[in-house]
Amino acid sequence: MTNSQNTSSDTKAGFVALIGRPNAGKSSLLNWLLGEKIAMVSHKAQATRKRLLAIVMYKNAQIIFIDTPGLHEKERLLNKFMLEEALKAIGDCDLVLFLAPVTDPIEHYEKFLKLSNKPHILVLTKIDMVSNEELLKKIAQYQKYQDRFLELVPVSVKKNIGKEQLLDAIVKHLPNHPYYFDPELLTTENIREIYKELIREAIFENVSDEIPYESDVIIEKIEESPDIDKVYAMIVVEKPTQKGIIIGKKGETLKRIGKSARKLLEDFSGKKIYLELFVVVKKGWTKDKKEMEKIGYIF
Repeated sequence: MTNSQNTSSDTKAGFVALIGRPNAGKSSLLNWLLGEKIAMVSHKAQATRKRLLAIVMYKNAQIIFIDTPGLHEKERLLNKFMLEEALKAIGDCDLVLFLAPVTDPIEHYEKFLKLSNKPHILVLTKIDMVSNEELLKKIAQYQKYQDRFLELVPVSVKKNIGKEQLLDAIVKHLPNHPYYFDPELLTTENIREIYKELIREAIFENVSDEIPYESDVIIEKIEESPDIDKVYAMIVVEKPTQKGIIIGKKGETLKRIGKSARKLLEDFSGKKIYLELFVVVKKGWTKDKKEMEKIGYIF
């Protein structure tokens, strides 16, 4: 992590962790604030597995968002890794955004309050799903904790409501600091990680049930040129039966995943994408620390 040449005390910079239950809309919010799609989005819970840094320049501030897996409790080793990722992000950041979908009971927020005393902004998400009257009722429920949060900001990614209010609130509570990164950067992630996550998104959206949770993607090779990227990737599953489901009858499911993934990669890169996918079985990889580390989950 290196400071840029900007050393003015008029600038602000800080790390902001996005925290909430699985499927609270953290990745969607991040992409919305960034104005680019870099974080994996899925309607299925627990899609995000690792921390991802994204950089938003706003007024005199550099906001470094940390997208995190949802707060949840499960015994599988992969789930423990995901929870640790979220807890590390809370520990390392200057500010937390706690995302609370407006239709959620406030118990999720109460659990977070027991977990952390970190300064935080309470973000009521998905407000387009309720009437103004219901929104006011929900805000009233959270008011009993107004001494715990810095601000409460209602937003809707779908209806593009509350973006500037949220960014203004964040900047207000960031420390004065030179920029940590080149202001031209959108993320610290390399192209392999972003392509991997976009292919995982295609798997989540095209295969049902438990398969996506026991699958992952390894980027074997990327051959980059000005007009086209050639991407060779391996889909990892735990069981031979899962391999059959991913491939599908006459390879139809794998073709569908490939078509969906290629579009996501092309939308992100602005280039043509040649994508080659194949499927391998690594038995019990989500419960094996060594196998997980080979795939990129470093404890």
